[in-house]
Amino acid sequence: MDLMQFFDMILHVDKTLGHLLAQYGIYVYAVLFAIVFCETGLVVLFFFPGDTLLFIAGAFCATGEMNYWLLMALLITAAVTGNTLNYWIGEKIGQRVFTHDYRWINKDALRRTHDFFEKHGGKTIILARFVPVVRTFAPFVAGVSDMTHARFQFYNFTGAALWVISLVTAGYFFGNIPVVRDHLTAIVLVGVGAAIVPLALGGMWKVGRRMLSK
Repeated sequence: MDLMQFFDMILHVDKTLGHLLAQYGIYVYAVLFAIVFCETGLVVLFFFPGDTLLFIAGAFCATGEMNYWLLMALLITAAVTGNTLNYWIGEKIGQRVFTHDYRWINKDALRRTHDFFEKHGGKTIILARFVPVVRTFAPFVAGVSDMTHARFQFYNFTGAALWVISLVTAGYFFGNIPVVRDHLTAIVLVGVGAAIVPLALGGMWKVGRRMLSK
């Protein structure tokens, strides 16, 4: 297998996991760890598989081909450390922006972003875990906006645990049901929408009340 074929297998690991297990055995745990770490830790690799990977891996746990508890521990660690790296990269860039006079950067907008993440960043970091692409950029933006490190890490771990446990467990119980496996992305997005819509409506209600009270 050449490098391009291996990279293609990584990109479609949710479909080729069985082949990887048969060919590489226990080393697949390291591959899955690396994929989740890179997808959450490096914005340039936002296209790496996430939700479907966790779900399908859970399905293989149900068949006994992978260890459920070991998989969850490794993937939670990968998700937490990946987000932390992404946050640190954003933080370094953000510090340069705050300390240098770049004409193309609106520092007021950056400060408002910082205030937003201090106020609503916890919910954003957690919910972003369940939205492809967004979960890769959320920790980076949190770092750029200089969100408090302790606050970020609390929600980082919480979001990672909820994301990995829920999807791996869902895969364990439902991953071998074709209709669920084939519509996983839609199911995840509907669930996230159910959580986001009430928050958005609540925010709009508060803004409307403030405008009417003026």
